[in-house]
Amino acid sequence: MALSKVVGRLIGVREHEVDPGGGGAPRVPGRVEAVVVGGGIAGMSAAVVLAERGVAVTVLEAAPTLGGRLGAWPETLADGSRQMNEHGFHAFFRQYYNWRSILRRADPGLGFLKPVPGYPILSEQWPPEEFGKLPPAPPMNLLALLLRSPSLRLGDLRGMDRDAALPLLTYDPVRTYAEFDDSTADALLTSLRLPDRARAMLFEVFSHSFFNHEAEMSAAEMIAQFHFYLLGNPEGLAFDCPDEDYATAIWEPLARHVEKHGGRVLTGAAATALTRDGEGWRVATADGTSYPAGHVVLAVDPPALAALVAASPGLGDHAPRLVARMPAFGRPGPPYAVARFWCDGDVSADRAVFSGVSRQPTLDSVTLYHRLEHESRRWAGRTGGSVVELHAYACDAGVPAEELAERMRVELTALWPEAARLRVRELRARVEAQAPAFTPGSHAWRPGVRTDADGLYLAGDGIRTDFPSALMERSAATGIIAANHVLRAEGGATERIRSIRPRGLLARRG
Repeated sequence: MALSKVVGRLIGVREHEVDPGGGGAPRVPGRVEAVVVGGGIAGMSAAVVLAERGVAVTVLEAAPTLGGRLGAWPETLADGSRQMNEHGFHAFFRQYYNWRSILRRADPGLGFLKPVPGYPILSEQWPPEEFGKLPPAPPMNLLALLLRSPSLRLGDLRGMDRDAALPLLTYDPVRTYAEFDDSTADALLTSLRLPDRARAMLFEVFSHSFFNHEAEMSAAEMIAQFHFYLLGNPEGLAFDCPDEDYATAIWEPLARHVEKHGGRVLTGAAATALTRDGEGWRVATADGTSYPAGHVVLAVDPPALAALVAASPGLGDHAPRLVARMPAFGRPGPPYAVARFWCDGDVSADRAVFSGVSRQPTLDSVTLYHRLEHESRRWAGRTGGSVVELHAYACDAGVPAEELAERMRVELTALWPEAARLRVRELRARVEAQAPAFTPGSHAWRPGVRTDADGLYLAGDGIRTDFPSALMERSAATGIIAANHVLRAEGGATERIRSIRPRGLLARRG
């Protein structure tokens, strides 16, 4: 075990058990029906657990493919080759304990997840900053960052407002939100009085990766995510990624797993309304079919959830608090853009598989898929080309996807000059606005998994949890929590839930 992990464990920086699971029958007694609306991480996590415990679960996914914002689908290129395209790059961090537990149903050894070496931050103004090679656990990772980072020298600490920085080390799931949720992440960063280089390379890149502008993001949420990814997590900033596309590596195996345990996974089945049906529920779909269930898990993105609730007029009689929260919750964060380029030629061999980007107007990250996934690698080997994906995590609204793609491509050439020589053979670009917003003051009304209606639950990365979580891990965790509520109600054994250290290194107890 790494020395930093040993030191971290001594001060409580380790995996923590949120719910030990168990407590019921291995399979629910009698017939229990559940419908899960949404076949992304949250919905499939719920479905996996429910199906394994004998619940007759039906997953309704509106899209033709599973995965949501982790989706993948086939594309035919002009050369006739079939390539899987994806919704965008995702980092599978090692503190994603609950998500990795679900993924073990697809591959018990997680052999499809491969380490991504390095995690550089690129800038047109400053040399790259490397994050992936820090010691894994605090406090040694923080000390190493201060000693190694060219962006933040020890002398710079004298100019910082140390009182303003203290909340980053004192995260508390109640006090942090009470004190900082009404402020913006931008105001918090400004209060630190950091050198501009440190702010750009160490903090702004981090906040952008949550699909929110720091001027529109809760300071409390940023503090919580610093705790989850850096200051309270024993696994470090290193991460893994699948070596196959998401459909092959994740969604096809998980769908088979659910079906093997008696569940159904239906794609192209858009839920259109939810109604109370006696002691249970009924979910209608666009083709006129309706699905009865004793329990329903709504595991869709915020705009889709708000639209479904609005299309279910009788729901206000059973879940008035849920209905009241939807207009605000349904407004997503800013648009984000994903552009995948199939190119003639390649960038330099020493370029990292994944790089974050600082202070470019549009571009936030670069991924070299031909050095990551087998199918892209085979295409590049056959053609002598490359497969490059560019992301803008929070981009301008109303700009066409192809224009954003071209902006990002031009900005990349300022960072990697050799990219200007690449000829684009194929482009697939899109803009979405589905990610949750974490606006100041939103924590107080953000819905949790359990609603005010019996048998109705929510799951997703915008849903509130009482323990540290984010992004894919929050999706998986809330899906499991929703399943556990169903299982407890029906006498089934629940699934174990884990997280990281619940409070900051310097947080007060009680």
